[in-house]
Amino acid sequence: MLRAALLTISRNQTVRRMVETAPVSRDVVRRFVAGTTVDDAVDVCRTLAGRGLYVTLDHLGEDTTEVGHADATTKAYVTALARLADEGLAGHVQVSVKLSAVGQALDEAMARDNAAAICVAAAAAGTTVTLDMEDHTTTDSTLGILRDLRGDFPWLGAVLQAYLHRTESDCRDLAYAGSRVRLCKGAYKEPASVAFQSRLDVDKSYVRCLRALVEGDGYPMVATHDPRLVAIARTLVRHNERVKGGYEFQMLYGIRPNEQTRLATDGEKVRVYVPYGDEWYGYLMRRLAERPANVAFFLRALATKG
Repeated sequence: MLRAALLTISRNQTVRRMVETAPVSRDVVRRFVAGTTVDDAVDVCRTLAGRGLYVTLDHLGEDTTEVGHADATTKAYVTALARLADEGLAGHVQVSVKLSAVGQALDEAMARDNAAAICVAAAAAGTTVTLDMEDHTTTDSTLGILRDLRGDFPWLGAVLQAYLHRTESDCRDLAYAGSRVRLCKGAYKEPASVAFQSRLDVDKSYVRCLRALVEGDGYPMVATHDPRLVAIARTLVRHNERVKGGYEFQMLYGIRPNEQTRLATDGEKVRVYVPYGDEWYGYLMRRLAERPANVAFFLRALATKG
């Protein structure tokens, strides 16, 4: 019930204004968001790279309904990629892009062109791009744009969400040589007609999907903080004789940082999903919805600072 409530208020504009204007909020959100500027993002990327971790950088924003906003987001990515190259960080940092932030709801062709511009900038910087997945109504569109762009950018990464009924089949379709797929559980409120509702069913689906990716010929990106799923993933890669570096683990910035370091110290490739920018509200609400511990952290901070 708590998760459902948080996902509902993630789209409530009244609650959004209240949270965004609370003096404590920007302090609290720093646990999960690098900051609001590209300088903030570069500083965090440099720190994580110094710890032997890799990064996927997300300029926050989604559900864009203005062409100017989509263009600004595209330019922000191009600027960030140039900075990463200048700072010598492109070897450790890639970027993640939400197509809805670059115009998917306005015009699919525009979103495709904007994503292509980001891919061109990434190639020039010497790094790669992953297309984030959003709610289920955009899945077909996102996978269609992925197929189109992979003709010119075969390294373009995809994200699949284990809580959707369709995802095991999508994993098998995308588990080909050269394909990069991040598998996550999913963080949007979805109906039972398209998504598993219980945690147990989502976990079972995650394992089935992970097996399809690991047994395939692509590059699996295992996005989970669940210790059981991390252990299962490590067993699956060993059973399928995948060498370290032939897959990677991904975790969110601010969540289980000690585990991120432990895995990296153990020789695993670990990539941290680092968001930055002003549009942090929806992202924060989904992070709170994922784990009760995150809610407790937020409430403690409010009680202490407020």
